[in-house]
Amino acid sequence: MKLADHLSREHRKKLNKHRHKKQRKERVDWNDIMGVNRDTYRRGRGGVIRRK
Repeated sequence: MKLADHLSREHRKKLNKHRHKKQRKERVDWNDIMGVNRDTYRRGRGGVIRRK
């Protein structure tokens, strides 16, 4: 037997509401977090910092 079989209807509704909130996933842009699209700067000739 499952746990839900022993619960009342009200308790099952509360449990389902809590489950749906937990299952909501965040949309994460990992490329942005890791800095893939950022400008990179390096030292060029004569020690000048330039964007690559």
